Amino acid sequence: MRIKILRVYITLVLVALYVGVSAQQDGWISLFDGKTLSGWQASESQSSFRVENGCIIHDGPRSHLYYVGNVANHQFKNFEFKAQVNTFENANSGVYFHTRFQEKGYPNYGYEVQVNNSHKDAIRTGSLYNVVDIADKYAVDGKWFELYIKVVDNNVVVKVDGKTVVVYTQQEDRAKLVRKDDHFGRYIDSGTFAIQAHDPNSKVMYKDIQVKILD
Repeated sequence: MRIKILRVYITLVLVALYVGVSAQQDGWISLFDGKTLSGWQASESQSSFRVENGCIIHDGPRSHLYYVGNVANHQFKNFEFKAQVNTFENANSGVYFHTRFQEKGYPNYGYEVQVNNSHKDAIRTGSLYNVVDIADKYAVDGKWFELYIKVVDNNVVVKVDGKTVVVYTQQEDRAKLVRKDDHFGRYIDSGTFAIQAHDPNSKVMYKDIQVKILD
């Protein structure tokens, strides 16, 4: 009986090692455990975010949920990012990268990749907000889609459900870039990710939030 138990134990260990190696080779690391907001910190309205059925849901006052966890010490430079997103009617949201935690207001640092399929704001999902704005719709409300962001040095690629919608290269000389006063730090640098809760009428769900570090 003991031998049988030992064999089962060894088998389980080998399976665990195989799964670990496979995940390591794949390179994708989860930023959301599907159960809690562990590793994430909301700004001015913590009640705007909650976890239900394996998803981060926001539908409250303006707030931003920043990743402050242990992966890369929440400092990302070159990376691939992907998440499954589902928007409700008239919802507005976004995913920031190369940003940093701030207690109030819209993030001053980093770029925002827009999530918006039907909101009155005409800048649609996949846009590099106020830098490369898209009017065409590549996703629809009520249906899960994948939002993908890749940053390598000064180059940004955004895909929606596998379709490339933005290819942007930031010029080397920042002094030549025009930035609004409330986005004075909208540059490629390094930093964390943040999910935007835009307003109380914007309900959006996020799941399977993952990053692949390219440094």
